[in-house]
Amino acid sequence: MTKKERYQFFINYFKEHRPNPETELVYANEYELIVAVILSAQCTDKRVNIITPPFFETFPDFHSLAHASFDQVFALIRSCSYPNNKSKHLIAMAQMVINEYEGKLPREVKELIRLPGVGRKTANVLVSVLFDQPAIAVDTHVFRVAKRIGLTTNARNPLQAEQQLVRYIPEELQGKAHHWLILHGRYICKARKPLCDQCGLTSICKYYQSRKKKKEEI
Repeated sequence: MTKKERYQFFINYFKEHRPNPETELVYANEYELIVAVILSAQCTDKRVNIITPPFFETFPDFHSLAHASFDQVFALIRSCSYPNNKSKHLIAMAQMVINEYEGKLPREVKELIRLPGVGRKTANVLVSVLFDQPAIAVDTHVFRVAKRIGLTTNARNPLQAEQQLVRYIPEELQGKAHHWLILHGRYICKARKPLCDQCGLTSICKYYQSRKKKKEEI
């Protein structure tokens, strides 16, 4: 099977079985999404969705967050991972949006990654979800699943994985593909115990084929 054929099978499968994937983070606008995505680093979406309602009640927009104290923010997000760093990043991010971008998020990845707490993955999520731009954010789920299936080869870091994925996935499907890979990794292709018996991609999956071959050799 060629790589092109592997990608086409992957696309066809999810277009049929998950035609309209969406982020599981709950948000109402660009401010709420960037806060939620920053909080989601090394933290589950479920936990973030518990944290954000009271957070947004206290700090409903960039202006209010920009004037928040560290202790105020920390008290509301302390149950997520790395609350110290995230508290600092959230306040500094809001201040930069107010002071340098007139209270609105920039629409370009190169500008978004200037914001505290925003790396390339976060920036790609924002431009894809908010601005419908072609982008694939590579987190741990995407990196793992793409490698296992065989969509990426010898990618040593998220950027290399992203470059391979965007080469083969049409621009109009890149936003969906990002969610396809995340959700598949979250619920089926889990890190420690992948549920291969529930996966519809085993016929093209290099990881599954390798495991199957090892079992047959025993």
